Amino acid sequence: MTSPDDVVFLLDCDNTLLDNDRVEDDLKDHLAREFGVERRDRYWAIFEQLRAELGYADYLGALQRYRLGNVSDPRLLLMSSFLVDYPFASRLYPRALDVIRHLRTGGLTVILSDGDVVFQPRKIQRSGLWAAVEGRVLIYIHKEQMLEAVAERYPARHYVMVDDKLRILAAMTQHWGDGVTTIFPRQGHYALDRKNIIAYPAADLTVERIGDLVDYDLTALLDRTNVGRTR
Repeated sequence: MTSPDDVVFLLDCDNTLLDNDRVEDDLKDHLAREFGVERRDRYWAIFEQLRAELGYADYLGALQRYRLGNVSDPRLLLMSSFLVDYPFASRLYPRALDVIRHLRTGGLTVILSDGDVVFQPRKIQRSGLWAAVEGRVLIYIHKEQMLEAVAERYPARHYVMVDDKLRILAAMTQHWGDGVTTIFPRQGHYALDRKNIIAYPAADLTVERIGDLVDYDLTALLDRTNVGRTR
């Protein structure tokens, strides 16, 4: 095991650094325009069913399942091209890359995301996030269940997790206790869903936009949880 960094910043991707809700809206518009509303709705029903089964969004998996019911439609190839070639860099939240650079001055930055093994890595690469964290990317099916693996790969004296889901932040606090500081950007449909807000405890820090962290004093943030104290 390598020696631990003082601080490791763990950053979610979807609706934290990248506006995935807008990606989904663009996909819905594309499907309706190219394939019709009925096919769009059928694909989206499959997509949501698969998300409920897997616990993460699997766009290409939903397309594969959709294909089973319509194997004769050659236009499905165009649907896959839209997903694979989507300009994800244009959907980064304002100042998202600046945030990564700012956090890097206080510790190691790592993308920690849920997703499939094909589309999610491509999204992170094409958005520029992969390069921004110098290839430090972890993608799991349920990241909150893989925290021991995260700690083994990137050992630290303290972690800071930035995520739009309070459920994830609560799970990390339960696992690491005082060893993690949680940051909740109120972006995307999960973060704005009142049921999610009242179901889980508040994060250590809440910001309205991820870009707000660029101007945040990292020393003050880490002092709030006594990072650097003798453990």
